[in-house]
Amino acid sequence: MGETTRRIEPEGVSESAWQPFGWLPVLDTDPEDGQNRLAFEWADPHVNIIGHRRDEVPNADGVLRCEVLYRHRTHTQVIMPLDVDAVIAVAPAASDPRTAGGAGEIRAFALPVQQAIVLARGTWHWGPFPVEAESVRLFNVQGLRYAEDNDSADLAAAGTSVEVAVH
Repeated sequence: MGETTRRIEPEGVSESAWQPFGWLPVLDTDPEDGQNRLAFEWADPHVNIIGHRRDEVPNADGVLRCEVLYRHRTHTQVIMPLDVDAVIAVAPAASDPRTAGGAGEIRAFALPVQQAIVLARGTWHWGPFPVEAESVRLFNVQGLRYAEDNDSADLAAAGTSVEVAVH
């Protein structure tokens, strides 16, 4: 049986579109401020700067290929591109992206510079990866012991993958 590849176009981040995957931070003057909370089951919140490079994933002809998704079961994660526009692929925590139905739930979002997002616990994610540049620097808040809580879903091994258009 051959591999199934689906091409997806990144959509803009909005509160309603992002809701299945987490939430968007709001201004401190917004009445919604404080209604969502970060969660760190192991009490190990950590802030740092991380990065991703285009050459970490197969890329050609205006697409980046998503072959593996990751998730953290014990904590939320905050990510914000600092220097260049980026793209992220996500799937709901309750889905299994290795199955045909779960792979169909994978969506991609364009993350312009300084667009912060919060990933809910268990949200499957890939990236963010830079849209045009060779690398992206990311403001990152996650559990310090994230490596001990880093599930992966190998789409390629399951015979599926997603191509994220970056034009």
